[in-house]
Amino acid sequence: MLVHFVTDEPTKIPAIRAMLEPQHVVEPRLLGFGDKKIISNGVLMVDADLRRTAPVEEIKLVLQDLRCVSEKLFVVQNHLRHMVAQALALGATAVVSRPREIVSKLAQIEVAQRVAKADDVNGSSGIANGTAAFASMFSAIREGKPPMLSDAQNATSEIIKGIKHNGLGVWLDDVRRYHEGTFQHCLLVTGVAVGFALDIKVPNADVKRLGLAATLHDIGKAGIPLSILDKPGRLDQSEEEFMKRHPVIGCELLKDLPGISPEILDGVRHHHEYLDGSGYPDALTAPEISDLVRLLTISDIFAALIESRPYRPAMPRQDAYNILCAMDGKLERSLVRAFRDVALTA
Repeated sequence: MLVHFVTDEPTKIPAIRAMLEPQHVVEPRLLGFGDKKIISNGVLMVDADLRRTAPVEEIKLVLQDLRCVSEKLFVVQNHLRHMVAQALALGATAVVSRPREIVSKLAQIEVAQRVAKADDVNGSSGIANGTAAFASMFSAIREGKPPMLSDAQNATSEIIKGIKHNGLGVWLDDVRRYHEGTFQHCLLVTGVAVGFALDIKVPNADVKRLGLAATLHDIGKAGIPLSILDKPGRLDQSEEEFMKRHPVIGCELLKDLPGISPEILDGVRHHHEYLDGSGYPDALTAPEISDLVRLLTISDIFAALIESRPYRPAMPRQDAYNILCAMDGKLERSLVRAFRDVALTA
């Protein structure tokens, strides 16, 4: 596998080559020397001091050359929280700190790419495209630019195609194996929502509508401080209150985009509402909550329970479904029953 290694320290190049070659081909680039273009394939690995303005600005230029590369691995020491936040803001798909983590992550990426190539022959699962779309949208928002609705639409179409061909179970396993953090959650929610819609045989137009709402449901998290969004442990009360602003932030970010529909905005703003009025941000009650939002909320809760978090492992699907069943009065009972096969056997 080709690894584009970008660094601000020339002494790091021999060390990374000794670690990775000959299993991987290392293409080094030293920041501050020349304007060498990088081919848009392989994996990007960055090991530089992100506390300094000069290397950060150069890395941004490198990333422009590598827009088509979905995997961007940043090497940052664990205790340097500011640098971790900067790496994520630049579009890192993973942050590692130790040599063995680098080797392990590259091995995971290599396997994922083989799977993706095999899937491309019979219909792509859409994971790589989905991740690239989320990275593009989040980066645009953090740079003060509007997200591209077409990115979300294309990612949703790929996810629908992948689940129709390979099934939801394969999708969930692949996402949890190769992706982490906020993007993992977005991919899981979209996959679960699409799988749910397909299982209960809603019309194709509604599958696409629900899938797009799921793809965009957490776009407001791009406006949440990284210190909160990527905190390794549980949020405290003030952080939790700030996080609860993401549905409103997301709706505001999307409302003026050409082609955005009221149904999608409804899903983005209200996916944390409950039938008994105990949800947020608008404390809606059952008569005010659309069918799309009811489906999306179930998918969102289930995906959050079965994903891996820094402070807990993924919950078994049976346990996650039991929690949904215990939320009687908050979620529509008939939809939770209809979700059983998706939750346990899909």
